[in-house]
Amino acid sequence: MTEHEHRTQHEREAGHRRGTGHEHTAGRDTTDRTDGAGHVSTGTTTDLGDGNAAIPELVIISGMSGAGRSTAAKCLEDLGWFVVDNLPPALIPTMVELGARSQGNVARIAVVVDVRGRRFFDNLRESLADLEARHVTRRIVFLESSDDALVRRFESVRRPHPLQGDGRIVDGIAAERDLLRELRGDADLVIDTSSLNVHELRAKMDAQFAGEEEPELRATVMSFGFKYGLPVDADLVVDCRFLPNPHWVPELRPFTGLNEEVSAYVFDQPGAKEFLNQYTELLQLVAAGYRREGKRYVTIAVGCTGGKHRSVAMSEKLAARLAAEGIETVLVHRDMGRE
Repeated sequence: MTEHEHRTQHEREAGHRRGTGHEHTAGRDTTDRTDGAGHVSTGTTTDLGDGNAAIPELVIISGMSGAGRSTAAKCLEDLGWFVVDNLPPALIPTMVELGARSQGNVARIAVVVDVRGRRFFDNLRESLADLEARHVTRRIVFLESSDDALVRRFESVRRPHPLQGDGRIVDGIAAERDLLRELRGDADLVIDTSSLNVHELRAKMDAQFAGEEEPELRATVMSFGFKYGLPVDADLVVDCRFLPNPHWVPELRPFTGLNEEVSAYVFDQPGAKEFLNQYTELLQLVAAGYRREGKRYVTIAVGCTGGKHRSVAMSEKLAARLAAEGIETVLVHRDMGRE
């Protein structure tokens, strides 16, 4: 596991853009809670601008470079948190204030703070004191790792430690430990990633922040035409070309798989309904495995020759089945209308 540049929310936003206006979304329980694991209620009020504004739940992610800060942040993002990477600590109270004014649209904020700005840590202490004075509850998650593990990770990606300067990697690690010692002492949760892989770290974050909810899986079902090429982002590909093509039925040719007559024609063919039923059962097994492995997004590409009839009809039915199983599902018809 190496430290990667944290990506913003463009993946989630892209997942909700659709070409046809059909969207199947499974609801999500966002009930605020307080429990022994440190979960806090976000339903209290604050004086941040509006006296009736709800205080966002705030988590600060920090720790040793190479210990998995970006993985931890990505996990929170997948759980629905608004994540900001390397935000100057002096701006954290402003971020909380903006969240409080969002009318509940930004209810949970995670901020990644690291040593890329050394002098920012003085501001961090001031910001934490400011948040405490405003009765904002925050948690600090600190990612720890052994020197040996950190050295191996930096050497594997052939990158210098951000604080090593002209010295060795171990010199940079020592300097960072000294700089972060006080913050580590204030941490609410310390995770040692020395012997953890990415999936195990995600599981630990899920256990702390997902509560009793099963990690959510989001699926994109995309119809496409093989003659236009495979979708580059497909995780699973379904080929519907084993079914007779409505294109060769003159009265059906002008229509698409969204049309009732075309859909009925497709599913009246031998094997169509059986394929839908059995493939849906297979996806239930795959979805359970994806959740266990911490995978949050899956794209299922359903293809026929032109992406107009068979794949569209099958995608519509498949997306409806997944949504009925409680999987948040987005439906996209990539090539419909291209001919």
